[in-house]
Amino acid sequence: MYYKSVLETIGHTPLIELSRVCEAIPATILGKVEAFNPGQSAKDRIALYMIEQAEKTGKLKPGATIVEATSGNTGYSLAMVSAIKGYKCILTVTSKASQEKLSLLRALGAKVVVCPSDAEPEDPRSYYSRAEQIAKETPNAYYIGQNFNPDNVNAHYYTTGPELWEQTGGKITHYVCCAGTGGTLSGTAKYLKEKNPDIKIIAVDAYGSVLKKYWETGEFDENEIYPYKVEGLGKTIIPKNVLFEYIDDFIKVTDRKSAQRARALARLEGLLLGYSSGSVLEAVFKIQKELKPSDVVVVLFPDHGSRYLGKIYNDEWMKQQGFTPLKDDSYNKLKRIYKVYKRKYQRYLKQSLNI
Repeated sequence: MYYKSVLETIGHTPLIELSRVCEAIPATILGKVEAFNPGQSAKDRIALYMIEQAEKTGKLKPGATIVEATSGNTGYSLAMVSAIKGYKCILTVTSKASQEKLSLLRALGAKVVVCPSDAEPEDPRSYYSRAEQIAKETPNAYYIGQNFNPDNVNAHYYTTGPELWEQTGGKITHYVCCAGTGGTLSGTAKYLKEKNPDIKIIAVDAYGSVLKKYWETGEFDENEIYPYKVEGLGKTIIPKNVLFEYIDDFIKVTDRKSAQRARALARLEGLLLGYSSGSVLEAVFKIQKELKPSDVVVVLFPDHGSRYLGKIYNDEWMKQQGFTPLKDDSYNKLKRIYKVYKRKYQRYLKQSLNI
């Protein structure tokens, strides 16, 4: 058996139990590792689906130029699909994107336009505004618009959701996913809720993003916006593809904890994953007291860690940010300390009862 192109290998990524890094958590914690896609991220799914739907509806014509504003992963996937299908590709990204991501985009033939990360969405310099402007000025261009394109959601409704249901035998109780453009979170959540309304959908947001506050109040609060390091989650706009009605809980995580959890995944599970993978893992630790042994928690790991070698997997970068890397045996030390105090407490209880 062989594949006619790399596009046929997208999807059907593995579900892996996190038996070591989540050893202290009573529930079964499973990671949906999207780094196994050919473009090493979940964005392969939406890139292929959105482009093929645009082709079917006649919005995307032969020889067209695909334009998109992206944090990096969607851009790589769009560049990959464009290269195979013969489209030109222009991508706008923020200055927050790692050099590894930028090099990957260019390697696939995409033209990359870097925009200031601190520019407001309406600012002509922002990567949203620049993408729209480029699409208008470029003949035969098609603006993907992943934040508002419903096919972003549909891609995961028809692929990721069914995969998780099948892989867990319908036993999934929690789905933990980063909230960004909304497609991965909402499409999967919609499918799972239709299968079982009791499945808890937990969205993960960054400090410096407006999404959690908007979910809580329905108001767009600009005071929530400030710079943050973690990539792949959080927004300074409200994407239409974040379907808030399917979300049961919203958890914010810090840059520091996200980085440390990602490094723990590499060290304890042998999974070299991206910055936001640490974010979803941190969210699991934040809800661990709510979890029972019978729970089956699926966390969506969006991308591969090779795109962050100059950041979270670089000790010097971590120190510069004040994110002192955890020592290799930190978790083991904590577990040993916990067990010692647990035994002491149990002895104390027995002595108290004897008295």
